[in-house]
Amino acid sequence: MSQSSQAGTIAEINRLRADNQAIILAHNYQNDEIQDLADFVGDSLALSQIAATTEAKLIIFCGVHFMAESAAILAPEKKVILPDETAGCPMAEMASAEEVLKWRDLYPHAAVVSYVNSTAAVKAVSDYCCTSANAVKLVQNIPEQEIIFLPDQNLGRYVALQLPDKLVHIWPGYCITHHRVTPENVRQAKQYQPDALVLVHPECRQEVAEMADFIGSTSQIINYVKKSLVQKFIIGTEMGILHSLQKENPQKFFYLLNPGLVCPNMKLTTIPKVLAALQNLKPEISVAPEIRLKAKTALDRMIKFV
Repeated sequence: MSQSSQAGTIAEINRLRADNQAIILAHNYQNDEIQDLADFVGDSLALSQIAATTEAKLIIFCGVHFMAESAAILAPEKKVILPDETAGCPMAEMASAEEVLKWRDLYPHAAVVSYVNSTAAVKAVSDYCCTSANAVKLVQNIPEQEIIFLPDQNLGRYVALQLPDKLVHIWPGYCITHHRVTPENVRQAKQYQPDALVLVHPECRQEVAEMADFIGSTSQIINYVKKSLVQKFIIGTEMGILHSLQKENPQKFFYLLNPGLVCPNMKLTTIPKVLAALQNLKPEISVAPEIRLKAKTALDRMIKFV
């Protein structure tokens, strides 16, 4: 798309956004131009909170399917549109409600804590939801001592290591983007940038996290960089975060830990697709009432642990 054509498309998006009383939410992993277009950019927890409280009548959710589902669960009176309905999450598909119920039978005294990166059906058979930003805090503060944590094994292991007094049964799922990062990637990055700090997402493997200077969610990484006096950072999460980091810290330098840190599903959303979503008011994401009510309980509990 040419620069003039893109400017015209954005102008039309802005007109329709106003006419439809719409809000555009974008995850930190979205393409740069989508982040610049959005009313709010953030991680799953921040966007969930905004979806739950916004007065907008229409939510254009630039993310992946489970995120738009969460918005539809928390704000059923609003219309939620996902600009590309094929934007899914492979990790979310690694857990089904049927399998979760089998684990509940296997561990009858355990509470089910599902990462927000899960389907609405899985949330509906869970006791709590969490994000990478509040997983440790939530598990630490809930009364249950025995936990089934799903679907991300790396985040689950990270939580278990922080809270040794809790018994955590860890689901075998993983994020295909973060899971591909290796200790060798860290060693090589440190060789080229020895004075840079390594910041990684807890969805990375344990052996990678152990080599990091800081482990945190996207929002926690952004806040850490903002407060740090260090000038160079090696970033171990999806490349979309680099846009916010550079924008907020123009004097600092950022290097991606692994060139494969790209989520193809997050990159499916484009400016023309956002325009089409506002013009056609579809594809709309909705959740069946009987699933929505159960899933909302787990999500409401997540939001309490900010």
